[in-house]
Amino acid sequence: MKIDFDNRQDKLEITNEMYKIVEKSVEASLGALGIEKKAYVSVSFVDGEEIKNLNRDFRGVDRETDVLSFPMEEDFNDQLILGDIVINMERVISQAKEFGHSETRELSYLTVHSTLHLMGYDHIEEEDKKIMRAKEKKIMDMLGIYR
Repeated sequence: MKIDFDNRQDKLEITNEMYKIVEKSVEASLGALGIEKKAYVSVSFVDGEEIKNLNRDFRGVDRETDVLSFPMEEDFNDQLILGDIVINMERVISQAKEFGHSETRELSYLTVHSTLHLMGYDHIEEEDKKIMRAKEKKIMDMLGIYR
């Protein structure tokens, strides 16, 4: 697996531990889905303003969000190109406080959530939401990261 990181925000320090959490979360997600091919994904860390603009420009939703996924799912013989994950680091901090768990847990969960989106899962319909939430729980349990 290869992850290209792009830190496009300057309000919060992105530590080596944060990079490792994202890597482990993507790896666990792909493992849980039985993906055995080499995979490539890009992960960008942004602030609230940038993710709001991306959400507006690409989804037509003019508000800030916590994470966005831009799936590609291109299969090149020996490598699966999954797409882009964009994480709002300000929301990682605020949601961790709001939900009463660690920033590590929030960053991991958002990464798992977004990776599942890259693999075609969604939560628009209630039945799809149940399936996606069950996969998220399974992966977070595999990682040993709990609320």
